[in-house]
Order: sequence, then structure tokens, then C-alpha cells
Amino acid sequence: MSDLTLESLARRVAALETIVARGGALSPSKNWRKAVGMFHESEFMRKVDEECGARMREAEREAARRGELTE
Repeated sequence: MSDLTLESLARRVAALETIVARGGALSPSKNWRKAVGMFHESEFMRKVDEECGARMREAEREAARRGELTE
């Protein structure tokens, strides 16, 4: 971002206010709901989930053994 001035900030705020007045979406193409189910039945994502889940469970086990795990 170049030349951070009151005028440039005022322009940016005005642009954001216009967007919000139209409905608030900064980028309609980045709607998270479009991603739901995107990787359903993906073998790659199944493997990622298994591996990450195994790492998280092991980290929790180690924390519990050290007495650091809190609910």
C-alpha cells in the first residue's frame, strides 16, 4: 500500500461503505458455502484427514501424559 494519507483512507472507507450498503459481501465469489462438500469422497482428503487426525490424537495423548491436557 503506497502513500497512506487521510485522503487515501477516506477513499478506501467510502469504497467499503458502498460495498456494505449493497449487501456487505466483499467478494461474492468467496462464499464459504460453495466449498461445503467440495472434497466429499476424495481419497486424497480422506488420507489427509486420517494423518492429521492421528497427529492431533497423539499430541493430545502426549499432553495428557504430561498433565497439560485441559478440557
